[in-house]
Amino acid sequence: MSIRPRKKTTISMSENKAYATILRPIITEKSTMLSEQNKIGFVVPLHATKPEIKAAIETLYNVQVKSVNTSILKGKTKRFRGILGRRIDQKKAFVTLVEGQSIDMMQGV
Repeated sequence: MSIRPRKKTTISMSENKAYATILRPIITEKSTMLSEQNKIGFVVPLHATKPEIKAAIETLYNVQVKSVNTSILKGKTKRFRGILGRRIDQKKAFVTLVEGQSIDMMQGV
């Protein structure tokens, strides 16, 4: 019994779906330090997959993506004036770009 290697599939994506996949960039002091290593953070929907995120970044910013790492941040339970509430869950995607590629986040500001 032989194990077949997985095929890498490329996803083509419309601009509307790409904008729905990438909610906003993460612009913090820590993420600015990561940008020196060609890594950029984005907040994405909980249901977004790594290939979808990669295709969305490549479509919107015209760059080549080397890898995508994701993490899910569970919402905290908080109290406000005695009422118990809960923050929403968030999914973050940290995208590593190919050498020589870059995205300027302050371009549209």
